[in-house]
Amino acid sequence: MAKAGRPPKYNNADDLAFKIEQYFEYVKGEFEEIESLDPMTFKPIIIKHWIREPERITINGLALFLGFESRQSLYDYKEKKQFSYPIKRALLKVEQQYENQLFERNPAGAIFALKNFGWKDKQEIDHTSKGESIVWNEVKTYKDGGLGGQS
Repeated sequence: MAKAGRPPKYNNADDLAFKIEQYFEYVKGEFEEIESLDPMTFKPIIIKHWIREPERITINGLALFLGFESRQSLYDYKEKKQFSYPIKRALLKVEQQYENQLFERNPAGAIFALKNFGWKDKQEIDHTSKGESIVWNEVKTYKDGGLGGQS
């Protein structure tokens, strides 16, 4: 009996890894260098003319570029042993970009995104023993030397 569903987008990890690297190049944008004259000094200068503006690296952008219809499809591929490494590495690059944005003027968006990567902005301390409450042993001491009134 034939399997139902769509055929896989990628048959091997090398094809997927190549396409992922293409995405990271694509988001850098495209420009051409145009020679011109500086209007103040009349010296030759090079002007960078953007054909396609750079984009931020995102999980959705990666998923769309790879031809998936959802982020979940990307995550499903990550669970397949042969595709796990290139996808984990790509997601790490996305996470790194958000981490770098923490040092910008307003990092709120990056903080939100990093929380979706499992980051926490508070420290949680478990004051129990393996989820169980700590039981304190009571130690009795006596004023008369510890023998309970006997000499």
